[in-house]
Amino acid sequence: MNKSENILSLPNYTVYELTLLQKSAALAFGGLMLFGVGYLFYHHWWLSFLLVPFSYYAPKLLREYLKQRRRATLNLHFKQMLFSLSSSLSAGRSVENAFREAVQDLLMLDPEGSSDMISELNIICARLEYSQPVEEALHDFSRRAGMEDIERFADVFTVCKRTGGDLVEVVRRTSTVISEKLDIQQEIAVTVAQKKFESKALLVSPLVMVMFMSLTAGDYMQPMYTGIGILISTIALAALFLCYLWISKIMDIPL
Repeated sequence: MNKSENILSLPNYTVYELTLLQKSAALAFGGLMLFGVGYLFYHHWWLSFLLVPFSYYAPKLLREYLKQRRRATLNLHFKQMLFSLSSSLSAGRSVENAFREAVQDLLMLDPEGSSDMISELNIICARLEYSQPVEEALHDFSRRAGMEDIERFADVFTVCKRTGGDLVEVVRRTSTVISEKLDIQQEIAVTVAQKKFESKALLVSPLVMVMFMSLTAGDYMQPMYTGIGILISTIALAALFLCYLWISKIMDIPL
């Protein structure tokens, strides 16, 4: 690619930058949620406002969620790219033409061409136009992706190109192995999905119960909003937050 290209302008898939609108929406939503939970447990405006500053972490949670979703999509499209690459090489196309053909194949799945994998293939093809070796472009992509499968493919591809190995067979076997790995990850995700829903229901159920009791038996709940009841409510709220952290840690399955 052109030497004047600024490498910092290329996407880095190990981080995710929120827009100002996304940050503002996350802060507003987090603040409202925390205020609502605080008022539900304390029934005091000033105590409820004390929880609002913790909405500072809401953009971080949103950023992590969007980053993981983006990486999962990139991983899936990378598998589809490998199948296309394998088919093109098997048909006798050169490596350069195989990457160009992969762009067209992915455009059939995403006509708008908005996926990250299509953008990366366009970057690789542009670098090939400037006579940059394809292995260098792949290694740059693997560094920015920060994903084990892409890094291994770039390493295997480089070794195969330098040693004159059977590139078609290497790409085919690599695509098969990565595909099997992704299938296993998807099976695990489906298995865990129900448990994630159950865990969320368990976290919400105490809030629903407190709300129900406050609406139907206000006099019975009144002692919880004065004196020692505030301390008990604080302990209960802290325990609920610790449960959330524990469940999130258990259910976190990295790619």
